[in-house]
Amino acid sequence: MKNILLQDLATDTTLVASVVASVAATAERVTASRDEQDRDLEIALVARVQAGDLNAFGRLVERHMRRAQRVAAGLVGNVEDGFDLSQDAFVRAFRARHSLDPRRPFYPWYYQILRRLCFNFLRDRGRLLERQEQATPWLVNDADRRAGRWRPDCEAETRELRRRLGAAIQALPDHEKETFVLREFDDLRYREIAEWLDIPVGTVMSRLYAARRRLAAMLDESGETS
Repeated sequence: MKNILLQDLATDTTLVASVVASVAATAERVTASRDEQDRDLEIALVARVQAGDLNAFGRLVERHMRRAQRVAAGLVGNVEDGFDLSQDAFVRAFRARHSLDPRRPFYPWYYQILRRLCFNFLRDRGRLLERQEQATPWLVNDADRRAGRWRPDCEAETRELRRRLGAAIQALPDHEKETFVLREFDDLRYREIAEWLDIPVGTVMSRLYAARRRLAAMLDESGETS
């Protein structure tokens, strides 16, 4: 009897695993199909933008505006400045539209414009040091909302931690901060970050490791002195 039960259990487990694998494969095919349709739409929009179509460019802005603002705020440490820089980058992108490659996605190309503006802005440290911590609550709340983790009732308990995190992020070296923001706030994969920054995947991993260790150390230190 025991052997029969074990055989039945093994059979059921195999069937369940087969069903799960089938569902996962179907979901992957659906996702791949949607991604392909999305790429086709973006290629069509880019082609229209290169011909000077402002309506098509407006659709590209709508598709990428929020993530651009989020990344810019993370890089410069202030929501309002991040918004202004992302808008300026979109204006410059339209002016430089003839250098767009219609076979490639718009956002990685646009990001190169955005990051140059952000790092130029960071050279003026006076403006940044006055308001460097203001972006973090918005960034963390936005990331938590997208992940389904945001709880308004916990806001008071975490305000101080977010303030300290904002200061710690802005204190990171620029290359570590940029990699950290792209990973944690823009949800990019290691391979995508490597392509955008033109660095090896191993360098992405080492920068993230260094950034997280540095952040942990700074948060521990600020917690002890607060």
